[in-house]
Amino acid sequence: MSNQFRDHLGRPIVAVTGMGVITSLGQGLEDNWAALTGGRSGIHDITRFPVNELSTRIAGTVDFIDLPVANSVERSYAMARETTLEALAQAGLSGDFNGPLFLAAPPVEPEWSARFELADRAGPAEEPGDAYDRFLAAMRERPDPAFHEAVLFGSISERLADRFGTRGLPVTLSTACASGATAIQLGVEAIRQGRTERALTVATDGSVSAESLIRFALLSALSTQNDPPEKASKPFTKDRDGFVIAEGAATLVLESLESAIARGAKVYGIVKGCGEKADSFHRTRSSPDGGPAIATIRAALEDAGVGEEAIGYINAHGTSTPENDKMEYGAMLSVFGERLKSIPVSSNKSMIGHTLTAAGAVEAVFSLQTILTGTLPPTINYQNPDPSIELDVVPNVKRAQQVSAVLSNSFGFGGQNASLVLAAEPQ
Repeated sequence: MSNQFRDHLGRPIVAVTGMGVITSLGQGLEDNWAALTGGRSGIHDITRFPVNELSTRIAGTVDFIDLPVANSVERSYAMARETTLEALAQAGLSGDFNGPLFLAAPPVEPEWSARFELADRAGPAEEPGDAYDRFLAAMRERPDPAFHEAVLFGSISERLADRFGTRGLPVTLSTACASGATAIQLGVEAIRQGRTERALTVATDGSVSAESLIRFALLSALSTQNDPPEKASKPFTKDRDGFVIAEGAATLVLESLESAIARGAKVYGIVKGCGEKADSFHRTRSSPDGGPAIATIRAALEDAGVGEEAIGYINAHGTSTPENDKMEYGAMLSVFGERLKSIPVSSNKSMIGHTLTAAGAVEAVFSLQTILTGTLPPTINYQNPDPSIELDVVPNVKRAQQVSAVLSNSFGFGGQNASLVLAAEPQ
């Protein structure tokens, strides 16, 4: 293999040849990018379920296309299917994909209504400890395929594998808010190790429900600034008070650069480096000193074979929570030092909300679009800067600026941290 197709460590260079995306801003790459660079918000009042008594009544739900409302598995699968169709069409691939599938999916469980219905069918417990047996008996008496699928963690990836003809056992992963980036990393590693010439990496999350909203609210993680909804997500500001939960999906077709060029595919960018480090500080909080996040960013730069001076833009995790934004700023400052003041750092979550499991892949797509178009998406709602966070957040309005390499951060609950270095096609 020619050196032009190998990276600094002699591994196959991994190209992105297809992308697809759905967020609260719209369906498809074109509509999303127009809305994102136009500074539009997709956050709105929740209409899917009653929210009258809830402290948070807003979200970035995907309500504009015909998605199943039965459960989060159906919604997540439908979005993943649509973004994969878009990505494969952009990549010019049809028929069986004939490569592995790596899917980031939310933890799955039945909606409350389905659980209550099953409990009603099972009837009251006759003695302590027999509830589980009664549930099983009720399911055997009248099977419910939708309920069954809603409790199978691998059901979405199995359906995608059947639909698109992927090869081997599909891998489903869930590493909290880092999941999308982790799925990309697994695809990159499969190609680098010579196990495949191409990989399908998908991340999806359609899990906005009353239960998920209440759970995050109990953690004091969500914004309660409901009116107006589009102003609630305000990363890196002094008055930020929590993230806005959202839905979305993204698919990236990854190929070895040699394979992509051999078949005449258009290359949209390179996944140059991946970094991943665990944070054992707390079940939901990140370590306040930012140590694991710092290590993650440095690992991504090292894996990419570049110094910090190569990064021209940072797609921040930027959740709009008081603690996480502060931690991420400290981590970036430790890596980039005084130069951080001159690096544009914006947060897509100010417009699309936090798509949780899908976020890392959605933001990887937007990072590649930044490189391709020479346009930096803004951080909207930036009216009240936090004086302790000195960043160029591309405030409120997009900016024309050519960049050749982007750092995209994903720092999640439970100690999951992942960073990607995405770059232009090598000339």
